Amino acid sequence: MPLQPASAANPATFAILYIRPNRLGSMEDTRQMAARVLSLMDLTRLEDDADDGQVRALCARAATRFGHPAAVCVYPHFVPAARDALDRAGLSGDVAVATVANFPEGGSDLKLALLDTEQGLERGADEVDVVFPWRALLAGDEAAGADLVTECKAICGARKLKVILESGMLPDAHAVRRAGEIAINAGADFLKTSTGKVAAGASPEAARTMLEAIRDSGRPVGFKVSGGVRTLADARQYMQIAEDVMGPGWVSPATFRIGASGLLDALLGELEAK
Repeated sequence: MPLQPASAANPATFAILYIRPNRLGSMEDTRQMAARVLSLMDLTRLEDDADDGQVRALCARAATRFGHPAAVCVYPHFVPAARDALDRAGLSGDVAVATVANFPEGGSDLKLALLDTEQGLERGADEVDVVFPWRALLAGDEAAGADLVTECKAICGARKLKVILESGMLPDAHAVRRAGEIAINAGADFLKTSTGKVAAGASPEAARTMLEAIRDSGRPVGFKVSGGVRTLADARQYMQIAEDVMGPGWVSPATFRIGASGLLDALLGELEAK
């Protein structure tokens, strides 16, 4: 029986999750946490009206006096501008350039997803965030997702492939878990929550489910939270979930990313506080 999308499902499909409140003991603790979160960011510009100048400005902002993000994430046609801007900012080799594929629709057109991936990599991307064909999964077609991830990973080779499950559109923890398992088995390097283009973005419940799938797979797969992470407290909550599931010390730019744009302003506000 096909699954129903989240908008049509029982709203009580996820169990209530208790998150321990984060207590930072001093302003210095807060600044240290903000600097750590900055290092985990994929600084993102994926608005439909983005232009070359805005992408260059985004990359220039990555060079803060407190450190830099792990990556910037832009549409494929902006990858050359992003690379050039990072070079000019002295961040070449330190900040990766990520791009998107099959985005944001998450359709089942394998050729289109592969074309997006190829174009992004040809233009110089280091990482690709591809949207899993979640509607196909809801219709009972698991092969569509497996094939898409397998083929995209074959093109990426050693470059990171992050698979966006669009968890907010999946009806329950079982569907989120199954999408994650399919992506992991097909070669995903990261599981990512959301495109940020649908009403329901990341949630603590979905994050925990995805991290448990990663843990149980025994494979070296990372996790990226995206869609609604706007404050230091938001970021810390997801980091805590990752540490709870994967163990202390697991969170690093190699294993854990936060896709966001406005979060940078919140972090700089904390870091620049007197």
